[in-house]
Amino acid sequence: MRRDIQAAAAGAIAAAAWIAAEPAVRRLAGGTHRELRLISGLVAPDRGGNGLGLAVHVANGAVFGWAFSRLGGYGIGRAVLAAQAENAILWPGMAVADRLHPDVRSGAWPKLLTDRGTLVQEIGGHLVFGVVLGALAPRPS
Repeated sequence: MRRDIQAAAAGAIAAAAWIAAEPAVRRLAGGTHRELRLISGLVAPDRGGNGLGLAVHVANGAVFGWAFSRLGGYGIGRAVLAAQAENAILWPGMAVADRLHPDVRSGAWPKLLTDRGTLVQEIGGHLVFGVVLGALAPRPS
């Protein structure tokens, strides 16, 4: 039980680190979107804000950290690979975001699925997440 809590906490902290690093990652990647707005705009387009986006992002990170640990994951290399695999698996979902997200529909953001800056930004965010998760996640007993 203690290991599960440590793994979930590691995932939550890693998700928060992603958000803290996002301005730098966005500049380096040439991306235009904000992760918290991406999430909140999909979850509750009319009522969602940064608080909702952060809550969902950190909760997702906690679940990812728990699942990573439960599946025997540990270490930075494995965590980065797992985070990038998740990114690749979920990437086609950007087509749904392109159809539903208010910032894409309004033209404030480019089509996310085909925007190179968005792809590089997401790879960078998942890299930060993986490094922090791998550094903090408990090793198997």
